Amino acid sequence: MSPTKAGHRSRISDGAGRWNDVGSATVWLVGLLLLVSLAATAALGVAGAVAARHRAESAADLAALAAAGRLLLDPGEACARAAVIASAQGATLRSCTIRADALEDSVEVEVTVPTGITLVPGLPPAHARSRAGPVTAPM
Repeated sequence: MSPTKAGHRSRISDGAGRWNDVGSATVWLVGLLLLVSLAATAALGVAGAVAARHRAESAADLAALAAAGRLLLDPGEACARAAVIASAQGATLRSCTIRADALEDSVEVEVTVPTGITLVPGLPPAHARSRAGPVTAPM
């Protein structure tokens, strides 16, 4: 076994024509670390998407409830109130529909929440829809 010019041993022959790979563990370790970091980045992306979905669902529920609370008092302001509540939750109100028929008065809202994860670019925003009826006095 003789060292190379730089004083390091890279591939050393054992005299029988077989080569001993000195330093190959470093290459395997680097490969393993890259694989683990890729898996961790993917897990963070999935976790961010799930969290954004939950935020969107909560914002849609709160916006629909706020609009339903205004529906009996001032139907024209119900969707404006839903937009204010959605904005306070970090969401954007995409649509607000007031259904006023004999069977069911209700408000349906749809909101969008950005994912907020910059590690995984290209994730679409989370969407959620919720519906609520007006608050009525007990009989």
